[in-house]
Amino acid sequence: MILLGKSTSLKRNLETNPLIEHFSEYLSKIDDALNRELDLYSWSEFHDPLRYACDGGKRIRPLILVLSSECIKIGKKVAFSSKIAENAFIAASAIELLHTESVIHDDIIDEENLRRGKPSFHAKYGYNNSILTADFVLGVILNIGSKLNNPRVSGELSNAAIKMSEGEMMEIKLSKGLDIREDNYIRVLEHKTASIFEASAKIGAILGEGEEEEIHTMASFGKLLGIAYQIHDDLVDWNNEDRLFNILLKNNEQSKEFVDRMKTLYCSYSNMAKNKLLKLNDSIPKKHLELLTDLASIQF
Repeated sequence: MILLGKSTSLKRNLETNPLIEHFSEYLSKIDDALNRELDLYSWSEFHDPLRYACDGGKRIRPLILVLSSECIKIGKKVAFSSKIAENAFIAASAIELLHTESVIHDDIIDEENLRRGKPSFHAKYGYNNSILTADFVLGVILNIGSKLNNPRVSGELSNAAIKMSEGEMMEIKLSKGLDIREDNYIRVLEHKTASIFEASAKIGAILGEGEEEEIHTMASFGKLLGIAYQIHDDLVDWNNEDRLFNILLKNNEQSKEFVDRMKTLYCSYSNMAKNKLLKLNDSIPKKHLELLTDLASIQF
């Protein structure tokens, strides 16, 4: 079952997802894997709402997982087996669902009524259904983890969920005050946003059967890219008055100097992420990951 007709879905992605130009085949396979997981729950009251929640995402996190898996395995000049590929896409579904669960909660906390150009989940289904759906998603993720039969992957999914929750709590507490420093802001990004990017790249390396040094390299790459991604996102869209970035901007009297400094910071994290990839053997998936470090050129 597919949520949208193929032509409608493609049109939507071309308009809203800048990754489609370079990664359409990967994104199609990720969506197929996600659809297969969701259709296991076609009997459930949560099935249709969950499809609504998952629709329209850019899928950058699961894309990083799949590319990281390929990058490690293909970089060793070893055949990328069908089983490794299958597991990578299954794990990618878990990563996307973890992101979806966090989005449902974030929109409630931030009182956002729009998401991806349509009503946010709680605006459409109500608060009670939103909380229950997010709980249901965690159950689905646990089930996916059991199918992969890899304790380390399950552990990384768990760590990401814990760090993301910690980051959200940090942001709530910091937003109540005015004395926010840039290091506070980066610490929130490390937990709330970068943790799932880190988990995506690290899980991909684990499933790609990487050596410990390679797994560590990919984890660092994901973390740095996640921080760059959120800084870039905040620079592009800073109209939400409750975000830490906006409080920092106000504290700096909305100065051009502050914005320029944050642009430099974004470029620094992006370049550090790209430099991590220099430790890996050359491959097409590695080039794809390098492309993802240049968020501005992809025009997120």
